[in-house]
Amino acid sequence: MENRPNFNKTKIVATVGPASNTYERLGMLIREGVDVFRLNFSHGAHEEHLAVINTVRRLNKDLRTNVGLLQDLQGPKIRLGDVEGGGVEIKRGDKIKLVCGEKEISTATRLSTIYLGLARDVKPGDMILIDDGKIELRVLATDREAEVDVEVIYGGLVKPRKGINLPDSKVSAPSMTEKDIEDLKFGLANDVDWIALSFARRAEDIRFIKQLIAEAGKDIRVVAKIETPEGLENLDEIIAVTDAVMVARGDLGVEVKMEEVPMAQKMIIAKCNAAGKPVIVATQMMESMITAPRPTRAETSDVANAVLDGADAVMLSAETAVGAYPAEVIRSMVGTIMSVETQSPHLFYRWRTIDPASPSFMANSILSAACHLAKNTDAKVITGLTYKGYTAFQIAKYRPKASIFIFTGNRSLLTALSLVWGVRCFYYDRYISTDSTVSDIRSVLTSTGYLATGDVFITTGSMPMQEKGKANMVKVTVA
Repeated sequence: MENRPNFNKTKIVATVGPASNTYERLGMLIREGVDVFRLNFSHGAHEEHLAVINTVRRLNKDLRTNVGLLQDLQGPKIRLGDVEGGGVEIKRGDKIKLVCGEKEISTATRLSTIYLGLARDVKPGDMILIDDGKIELRVLATDREAEVDVEVIYGGLVKPRKGINLPDSKVSAPSMTEKDIEDLKFGLANDVDWIALSFARRAEDIRFIKQLIAEAGKDIRVVAKIETPEGLENLDEIIAVTDAVMVARGDLGVEVKMEEVPMAQKMIIAKCNAAGKPVIVATQMMESMITAPRPTRAETSDVANAVLDGADAVMLSAETAVGAYPAEVIRSMVGTIMSVETQSPHLFYRWRTIDPASPSFMANSILSAACHLAKNTDAKVITGLTYKGYTAFQIAKYRPKASIFIFTGNRSLLTALSLVWGVRCFYYDRYISTDSTVSDIRSVLTSTGYLATGDVFITTGSMPMQEKGKANMVKVTVA
């Protein structure tokens, strides 16, 4: 069937902001190919975010789509306080002080930070970076209470509230601030699909936020943002307990050497792929399109390489939040993804060793076998019936070339799985028999154009169906 509907398997996450926060603009971005909208809680009031949440849900109903919502918590972002005159100049070689306390106004000789633990966390010789590394300071001494003596290595104009990075220091700030906890309560009350934890450093950080989610009686999945050296050091234990990972290249590129970021990205993606955990590549993917209608060649290559590496999703920040060309940037990203996915055979059927000690060994074996069958029979579709989503994550783990369609009676999964590579969802709650279910699936996929007469499709599920257990059945059917 030549006119079979097509879609990218690598998903697109777009940040919402003034350039994209109306019904018309959000609808336009959905039509262009957005799979998940990111709500950046470093900016905006709860009322503004609620308006976006309600608008996206209205659009999902109107357009019959399943676009997801990702709440991105600010995290313990270390910042300067206010600055005298709106900005002061510091010069290379200057000896100045960094003082802890929000009330003090920064001057050219005394910079204030709102982070009260800075003097305790740093030690002589540590690097302190301001404004994404534009300004570099070196610690000379600290009283470990309120003041740090520093030398200016690279100077410049110091502006109010700019971010501070401590790449050489173990930051003692908790993984979630009071603001984060209040924002989390808002996200839980409004049933977002995913919650991103900024500056995830240890497995305990993930366990803590998951505990808060569980105590609220919710089943919302967590994305661990890797953006510090400590997060990289503890990556394996973080991946083991989180539901997904974000390669947050903005702060990561300041916290570690810039030249180390590409290999860190590849390593994080490879580990997430092996674990079957979705991974997002973020920051500056199409940065020039904030002001230009076309990307640079380097940006196009960056997106393509993230797809080739095995990213589940690529993310846009300012490009869609405040940029002049939000529709064009999605269109360009979709075009790049589709070009790579149609031309690279190495993207597909990535086999994994199944751990025989896993409590899910039998289900994992069934789903692996389904993907092997799909390859051997050149199946056009793999379908999975699931209530908790496990089947979807496991099928996507093997990166089948066949389209993945998940049928579920759990409405929250329809949007939650929008982040997972290759997965598209249909609501289905008729659990009568295997034969009737396969017939229903064939009918749905034929009517939507995803199956044609003679196409092979693979169905996975659990029997008896009413028990909604893990997969224990695989069936090959010719449409």
